Amino acid sequence: MSDLFEPYTLRSLTIPNRVWMAPMCQYSADTTGPDTGAPNDWHFAHLAARASGGTGLILVEATAVSPEGRISPADLGIWNDTQVAAFRRITDFITSQGSVPGIQIAHAGRKASTDLPWQGGAPLGPGAGGWQTLAPSAVPFAETDPLPAELTVDEIQEIVGQFAAAARRAREAGFQVVEVHGAHGYLIGEFLSPHSNRRTDAYGGSFENRARFALEVVDAVRAEWPEDLPVFFRVSATDWLDEGGWTADDTVRLADELLAHGVDLLDVSSGGNAPRVRIPTGPGYQVPFAARVKAETRLPVAAVGLITEPEQAEKIITNGEADAVLLGRELLRDPSWARRAARELGGTVFVPQQYHRS
Repeated sequence: MSDLFEPYTLRSLTIPNRVWMAPMCQYSADTTGPDTGAPNDWHFAHLAARASGGTGLILVEATAVSPEGRISPADLGIWNDTQVAAFRRITDFITSQGSVPGIQIAHAGRKASTDLPWQGGAPLGPGAGGWQTLAPSAVPFAETDPLPAELTVDEIQEIVGQFAAAARRAREAGFQVVEVHGAHGYLIGEFLSPHSNRRTDAYGGSFENRARFALEVVDAVRAEWPEDLPVFFRVSATDWLDEGGWTADDTVRLADELLAHGVDLLDVSSGGNAPRVRIPTGPGYQVPFAARVKAETRLPVAAVGLITEPEQAEKIITNGEADAVLLGRELLRDPSWARRAARELGGTVFVPQQYHRS
């Protein structure tokens, strides 16, 4: 039997295998009218193909909890009921393919209000379809970016409520996993890191203060999310800065706190909070961060980052470095990667009746 294709249970939810799809922004939602932020035919085809390909868990891309929380005007959102209805079509199909639908809820903070990546990704001002960005401190991501507005305590609490409302809508939309996006230099990660958080109040300074917003969001999401379904948290394990940033030690410490607040799994990525940093990439380059959390805490983990080969993924699970693997670009290249991996490793995976001849 293949360890990669063993089911995995969190609370009452059993995910059929350990091959999971990482959330990847498509920047393809409608940008005007009543369907702004709602998934469309592109998202259906994109996500449905990976579910039909045997992927155990499909995590929908970073989905904004408010219009201001979008990375770009074309990001998905889950701040209204129109979006909920559009997601239901997708979650129903994913479930019909034996896969589990999950969603990552997010606020982009100071990295919001940008153009589409294939159009340069530059910041957009209000006159070009953009908006005022928000952050823990009035510190831009890059020196040439517009200055974000420093959030007041009342505004912080309003965003906590937006995450809670997003979790409630996510369940109404048929999702069975909700992931809080605390990575890649977006709002929650901005609060965590001293590189971007220069506050002197209860939300800045010490580790406990910088983690306060993340834990308040988790508590609010957990209160709205069914007790028998899991909550994930995505973290950047390091800012990849020599000093003055978030570190792997901080990540281990945060993992213990997240577990105490009802998080069921840590999705371990890295980077994104500082421009022009040197990241030593290579096959499985982020796996050691996940492995350390798994070794030093009781919180289950998923590993991500240049995991491309079935045998590589199998070893990560067999060696106890992670409980699951998240594939991103590799699933863009091969939507049926899980089915191919099952054949190579001797595992079993759901195959639609229409594809049995293959």
